[in-house]
Amino acid sequence: MTENPPPKPSGDWPITHPVDLDASGQDTDDQAEQEHGEQYARYWGDRAWNELVLDNIRIDLERQPSPAAIRAAAIRWKNAITNLADELINTRRNER
Repeated sequence: MTENPPPKPSGDWPITHPVDLDASGQDTDDQAEQEHGEQYARYWGDRAWNELVLDNIRIDLERQPSPAAIRAAAIRWKNAITNLADELINTRRNER
């Protein structure tokens, strides 16, 4: 059995788009940093919002007098969230 030799490299780097090496690159670095900062802030804002919502639900559950009442309150929260989600789904479907 004969083995095929590996193909010889062409000597060119695979470049998907041309790059201006004379440009300082400062604009693209600043833009990338700004976009990263916006994504970071959006992520932490969303996380803080989720924690705030969950903390409020926890407070409501902690106010319940018994384990059975806690379970019933949790079921009410679950049903309320599911109903809200169903309403939003129907609204989005009707928008199309």
